[in-house]
Amino acid sequence: MLVITDDQGYGDIGALGNTVIKTPNIDKLYSESYHLTNFHVSPTCAPTRAALMTGRYANSTGVWHTVGGWSLLREQEKTLGNMFEEAGYATAAFGKWHLGDNYPFRPQDRGFK
Repeated sequence: MLVITDDQGYGDIGALGNTVIKTPNIDKLYSESYHLTNFHVSPTCAPTRAALMTGRYANSTGVWHTVGGWSLLREQEKTLGNMFEEAGYATAAFGKWHLGDNYPFRPQDRGFK
């Protein structure tokens, strides 16, 4: 399972030292999870998702921002969903996608069922 939280900073959870915001559920998930500690994000959420879904620099995928049509992941881009589906795994996407809302850009068109 891969969980992406939106608009969360590194120090926003108790497990990483925040003493003000109470995050017991995320802290428990953190204690039971593998940690990816060397990562880079884009200024907005859609390019970050595009890079994670494809393993490519977001600007190379057609996703530069969250407005003005710049959040549509190009049709020829292969996603993690496509790769897992081709390998015989069942996939699912829940919550915010923000890489296209209409065919052929929706999660179900990109390898997620």
